[in-house]
Amino acid sequence: MTYTLATTVSLPWAEAVERTREALAAQGFGILTEINVRSTFEAKLGAEAADAIGDYVILGACNPALASRALAAEPQMGALLPCNVVVRRNSAADATTVEAIDPQTMVQLSSAPSVKEVAEDAGTRLRKALASLNGAAG
Repeated sequence: MTYTLATTVSLPWAEAVERTREALAAQGFGILTEINVRSTFEAKLGAEAADAIGDYVILGACNPALASRALAAEPQMGALLPCNVVVRRNSAADATTVEAIDPQTMVQLSSAPSVKEVAEDAGTRLRKALASLNGAAG
């Protein structure tokens, strides 16, 4: 089962992170959390673990209107929020990968029709954000 939406862009990692933030904002998502996995691995596991994972950040993206609808339908959906968006690139790569959780994952866990509607809307917005990154390359 595929549970992410993904694209690969020919952008340096730092630029890919910034463009990802911009693309998400254009679709109504704000960034609530940011986890720098490389830094965490380096601090907790050492330089070798950090080098093995490469540049890797997890952005916790949230569209408040969609989150409100999902939580109104099923308060337990909060355990699946915010939508995680990963920007990653190992040192040997010549491109950066951007992946977002596929909101259809929520639909598989809920029978509420309104959750399905929210997942479809969120999925459309995340796909547009990822697609716009490909137009940003070069």
